[in-house]
This record gives sequence, C-alpha cells and structure tokens, in this order.
Amino acid sequence: MTQISQALEAIDAANAADPNQEDGTPAAQLYGQRMSSELERLFPNAGDVLKIAARGQHIERWILARSTYPEGRAGYHAWRRDLAKHHAERVGAIMQDTGYSDDEIAQAGQMLRKEGIKRNEDIQALEDVICFVFLKWYFAPFAAKHSDEKVLGIVQKTARKMSDDGRARVLNEFDLPDELAAAFKN
Repeated sequence: MTQISQALEAIDAANAADPNQEDGTPAAQLYGQRMSSELERLFPNAGDVLKIAARGQHIERWILARSTYPEGRAGYHAWRRDLAKHHAERVGAIMQDTGYSDDEIAQAGQMLRKEGIKRNEDIQALEDVICFVFLKWYFAPFAAKHSDEKVLGIVQKTARKMSDDGRARVLNEFDLPDELAAAFKN
C-alpha cells in the first residue's frame, strides 16, 4: 500500500466513527470522499499533501460540536478556529504515522488552518475545492433553511474566498439565479 493510500485510509477510518449519517454513510467520511473527488476533478495534478488536506478537511468534525460554543459571530469564529486546529493536528499525526516529513506535515497544517488563502496556490486550490463541494452538495439544503438575504450573504462570502478561475468555473458549471451568479462575476 502506498504512503498516500495509507494516509487517506487512516483519515477515512477516523471519519467512520462519525455518529452523524448522510445517505447511510458517516457524514465526515462522505464529505472527505466528496472533497477528494472534487479535488481530482478540479486539480488532477495535485500533490500528496493537498490530497491529504482535502480528505482531512473535516476529520472528526463532530468532536467539537458547534452547540458547545457561544451563539453569535464570536462563538462561530472560535468554533471554526478550534476545528481548523483540530483538523491540522489529527491530519498531522496521521501523516507522521505514515512517514511524511515534518515539512509536509507543516504544509498540510497551513492548508487546513487556511493560512495563506489568495497567497499560496495549494491553499487556494483547497479553498476552491471546499467551495465547490459546498455548492454541489450542501448549498441547496442550506438555502432551503435560510432567508434569501442570508443565502445571498453566504454566496457572496463563498465567492470572495475563491480564485478568479474558481469563480469562472462556478458560472460555467452551476445554473444560479442572476442575483447569486452576480457574486461570482467580480
């Protein structure tokens, strides 16, 4: 078994413990598989570190429940920051166990903590993949539960995180209403 296969398998094994199910599969495991699928489609030449970061983007996400943090923006940001740290630590431990170098582990940690969006090519690629996965599989259920105003705000935030190429691909691949598509045209 290759080093990358061992790392991805270990991430999947960790995510198999997710008590939340989606389509009969542990939710974090399904999310990781969707991330890998979109990464392969969007960036077929991605290196091992980016592949591992994509698969581990939500590793053991259920461990830090949003409900254990205060309501509101500050609580949400604290939760997201703690999740990113947890994801980076867990993926780093898996990478260490499967023989990756300290430099590769540090790179994956930067990706998972999103340190360098818009400045680092691999971190930006990961962010574009995250946005595509959200739009492809999670946007419609989200939109059904929230006001048009909140949906527009989330779409605008999503578009701002993406690269120019990523935004152009969204416009080509998704049939968005004009008011939402406008966010990807800037």
